Amino acid sequence: MARRRSSWWERGAAMAESPCVVPAVRFTTRDIPVSVRRRALSELREQGLLPLEPIARHPPRVDLVKWHLPGARILSGSFAGVRQGGESHRTTVDDDIFFGINLSGDSLVDWRGHEISLRAGQAIAVDADAGPFTVLRPGPARMIGVRLPRGSIPVESAGARTAPLRLLPADTAVLRLLTSYVRGALSGPVLSTALAEIVVLHLTDLIGHSLEPHQLSPPANRPSVRAARLMAIKSDIDRRLTDPALSPITVAARHGISTRYLHKLFEDETTTYSRYVLDRRLAIAHRTLRDPRNAGQTISSIAHDVGFGDLAYFNRAFRRRFHITPSELRRRGVGEAGSSP
Repeated sequence: MARRRSSWWERGAAMAESPCVVPAVRFTTRDIPVSVRRRALSELREQGLLPLEPIARHPPRVDLVKWHLPGARILSGSFAGVRQGGESHRTTVDDDIFFGINLSGDSLVDWRGHEISLRAGQAIAVDADAGPFTVLRPGPARMIGVRLPRGSIPVESAGARTAPLRLLPADTAVLRLLTSYVRGALSGPVLSTALAEIVVLHLTDLIGHSLEPHQLSPPANRPSVRAARLMAIKSDIDRRLTDPALSPITVAARHGISTRYLHKLFEDETTTYSRYVLDRRLAIAHRTLRDPRNAGQTISSIAHDVGFGDLAYFNRAFRRRFHITPSELRRRGVGEAGSSP
C-alpha cells in the first residue's frame, strides 16, 4: 500500500519538473481500506510527503490537494482523525510563516503546552519564532494552509511581526477574499509557471493585509484585492447564471461594492460584465444542445433555462459566437458540431 502511494506522489513530483507548468498533487484515503489507512499516512509522513499523523480512536479520512508553488506551499481539503504539523517549520532558505484558515469544523491548536480552539471561519498565523506546533482534527474539518517565507510578507504589514502566534477572527472581509481567491485560482489540475508566480504574489499580499490588526476592509485598488474580488464575483455569477434577473446591480450589492467598481474589475481583463455573462450562458447552452440526453428538450426551453428571456436574441448571439445556429448544432449531433466553447 505504501509503495503504491509513494509511486503516485513520485509521478506528481516528476510532473513538477516541467519548466512550464506547476501541477497539483491530490491524495485521498477514500480508495484505501480503513484497516491500512493509519500505516499509509504514517509512512507518507516519514517520507516527508504529508505533514499528517493519524490519531488514536479516530478513523483517519483525508481528501486534499497539495501545491508547491514558487515561493509558497499550499495544502487544502478535508481532514478527520489526523494531527497536522509537529515539526519545527524552519527552512534552509528563510523562516516560514504558516497561515491556516479553518473553513468548517473545529480544530485544536497545541502550542507550547497551550491549547487554542480554532472554530469555523477563524484563521491562525504562526511565525517561525513560535517553534513546533500541531493542529488536531479529530472530527471532520476543512482547511486551507499556506506556508511562505516570512520575508515575503510586505514590510508595511506590521501585524506580521507583533506575535509568534495569532488567532484571527472569523468572517473578515480579507479572509473571505483570500478564501475565494484560493478556491478559484487553484481549482484546476495545473498552473502555468507564470500564473503560479502571480498567484503567490496575490496570496502573499492578501495574507499581509489579513495580519493587520485594524484592517477592517482591504484596499480596493490593490492588484491582489482586485484579482480576488473578480474571482469571487465570477464564482457568484457562475452559480446564478440561470437566473434571468442576474444584473450588475444585484451582483455588486451582494459583494458590497459599487456597480462602477464592478465594471472596472472586468476591465482589468479587457472584457465587460455583460460579455462574461453572455459567454458563460452560451457555453452552457452549447454543451446542453450537444448532449443527446437533452434531445427531447426544446431549444426555447434550453435558452430559458440558461437565463435568456428572448429566444430571437439567443439565436443571434449563439450564431455570432459559434458560427452555427442552435438547430443546426443539434442536427449535426455529438462529435460533428462546430467549435466548442
